[in-house]
Amino acid sequence: MNGLPATMQVFERGWLSSNNLLLLGREETVLIDSGYLTHAPQTLALVEHALAGRPLDRLLNTHLHSDHCGGNAALQARYGCHTAIPAAEAAKVRDWDVAALSFEATGQQCARFGFDATVAPGDVLALAGMEWRALGAPGHDPHSLIFYCPRERVLVSADALWENGFGVIFPELDGVSGFAEARATLDLIATLDVRLVIPGHGAPFTDVAAALLRARRRLDYLSADPVRNAQNAVKVLLKFLLLERQRIALAEVPALLLSLPLFERTNARLLRQPPLRLAQWTVSQLLRSTAARIDGDDLVNG
Repeated sequence: MNGLPATMQVFERGWLSSNNLLLLGREETVLIDSGYLTHAPQTLALVEHALAGRPLDRLLNTHLHSDHCGGNAALQARYGCHTAIPAAEAAKVRDWDVAALSFEATGQQCARFGFDATVAPGDVLALAGMEWRALGAPGHDPHSLIFYCPRERVLVSADALWENGFGVIFPELDGVSGFAEARATLDLIATLDVRLVIPGHGAPFTDVAAALLRARRRLDYLSADPVRNAQNAVKVLLKFLLLERQRIALAEVPALLLSLPLFERTNARLLRQPPLRLAQWTVSQLLRSTAARIDGDDLVNG
């Protein structure tokens, strides 16, 4: 990849799984983020091929949404890798509190994993012979981290900044501040000397200023009316389930969405629609954007 140091390999994943960054040092190998549970065999294959017989020494997570940590257990079983997670999530993982970890709320899967260490904002990490700074990046997730390598001017931005936007601002769905934190995270990124961004989803990119401008405009649009953020979240929840299952009976969509605590809370707080009507609206939005199509009595991934 143009501009990527030889010591770094990016596995750009399709949706369901986040991107992964593999650091290949002379004495150590490190993987940042591990993808979704159902893609774990693919994650293992990608890592094994890139390592070419070397062990995977360390695994870090930017945050603990299922698409970023769903491969942790498989990697730990294969390599016994030292694992570090955001410090604020330690008790939830230790107790395996799936509700607090968001897996239950979103109806997503994650095999139980453990951890050996935690990472907090402000920590300076030596990873594969390179210095990386862990920076707090709340907004999409209140405990998310991003990782910055000053020497290479590379930023692992997770879901705080994509080339065209950012992840759903989930805290706002529960009435917790998230828009202001997302804006502060964008402001923080703007202060860094970055030549290459490796986002949580999508291709790595170099035009950071343009991406920040698009992200700020998107944030302005969503924060002007929190219902927009809620509607976006509902669409994302259904699309994720559709990506995982590929086909869902149309008649089952309302009950499926109602089974998700986050959907129920979001509707009760912000959308306030009859569940059947909201389910129909969500389906129509996926169809309109060609993110899904109808095949007989089924909603099919687009």
